Amino acid sequence: MHPFPHRLPKAALAWLLCAMAGSAGAHDTWFERLPSARPGELRLALGTGNRFPVHEFGVSTASLRESGCRIHTQTPRVAPLKTVRETPHALIVRAQAQPTAAVTCWAQQEPFEVEISPPIVEVYFKEINAPQPVRAAWAEMRARGVTWKERFSKHARIELAGRNRGSPAPQPTPMAMDVLLQSGLQAVRVGDALQFQVLRDGQPLPGLAVELHSDQSPLGFWKQTDAHGRVSFTPPLAGRWVLRGTDLRPSTTVPDTWESRFVTLAFEVASP
Repeated sequence: MHPFPHRLPKAALAWLLCAMAGSAGAHDTWFERLPSARPGELRLALGTGNRFPVHEFGVSTASLRESGCRIHTQTPRVAPLKTVRETPHALIVRAQAQPTAAVTCWAQQEPFEVEISPPIVEVYFKEINAPQPVRAAWAEMRARGVTWKERFSKHARIELAGRNRGSPAPQPTPMAMDVLLQSGLQAVRVGDALQFQVLRDGQPLPGLAVELHSDQSPLGFWKQTDAHGRVSFTPPLAGRWVLRGTDLRPSTTVPDTWESRFVTLAFEVASP
């Protein structure tokens, strides 16, 4: 049986259509905080966009493998993310949270499979800042007439600072790809020195290209994780930010195919 059946679920189709548009960040899925009129209720939108910060394609509840929110109180607890509604542009979810507490929410989608043409692969490489070993491996495969076949999964996380005293330490989530804001979960302001750590299967991931992007500027900042999976960054602008990265590598189980994990961390930066 063909390892990549010719079927494209809605989320995979959205990813492919975005990629064909040729715009940077076409594949990313991230969280956005929404206003809520109910005390103690946290509302979020989870969607995919052609370019942060605009969601253009929705996420289905059925596609979620892992999701939840950690409420950082004196006795931390995990609250479920419950679906409010599915829209064409985003999945609207809610969780019960203490208004003054810092909150970490996450969502990992089930893997999807896709085949794309060589020209789109080149756009894809540019969007994720693919490393030279990946490009070289693809060049060898293409020379043999191999079609690009990929199994990809999405991982999204958001950090929401609280008003309680003290800065809780970030904790890993159950996701297979994760990003910790190691500098702490206190309110972030312009000029603060931030440190992030990217994890794959709970272990630091070195050498990954990540981009930090603001909703206030079309320009992103590329960094590469060090030997401990860390990058440092000082935000120059207030607003919403996202750290995005894609770990792309040849499959270890299916010859001549690829596996990728996309990750985003959304956070907010206040004025000095």
